[in-house]
Amino acid sequence: MELSGTAQAQDRTLLIVDDDGPFRNRLGRAMEQRGFEVRTAESVRAAVEAVKQLPPAFAVIDLRLEDGSGLDVVEVMHQERPDARVVMLTGYGNLATAVAAVKAGAVDYLAKPADADDVEKALLAKPDEKPDPPENPMSADRVRWEHIQRVYELCDHNVSETARRLNMHRRTLQRILAKRSPR
Repeated sequence: MELSGTAQAQDRTLLIVDDDGPFRNRLGRAMEQRGFEVRTAESVRAAVEAVKQLPPAFAVIDLRLEDGSGLDVVEVMHQERPDARVVMLTGYGNLATAVAAVKAGAVDYLAKPADADDVEKALLAKPDEKPDPPENPMSADRVRWEHIQRVYELCDHNVSETARRLNMHRRTLQRILAKRSPR
């Protein structure tokens, strides 16, 4: 795969920021096998320290971390290294967060669990190149469920407030929340 003109071809440093340890480690190993020099961080604080210490050419950053937003890390990345290519990951894919990630400087936005091949394609894609459609996109039921979960979280797990904002009956929402996520 060819690198874009903004990132230096010989610099394959990659920072992976995710609070999910097993996922972070699996992705790190997979990216090392693809020729990246990988460092990892589990929090905004640790990621900011790593970026300031040695700004990487590439980063894969989870949007929601235990101590804050991955968008804060993206901003620091672009202050320290403007040519860095960042891919945002999230378990809660929606349009508003995708727009925020791109405005902050991310080159792409992928839903978790992201495949290492998809991450590599996103990191190395040319700026004017459109990405291929996902091999296994989320079903419409899964997208709906993710949206409901996101609003529920934003409403501090208040069922009544979530139901009001979604224009949904409270009992219907409770039934949806009690079920497992669709595939």
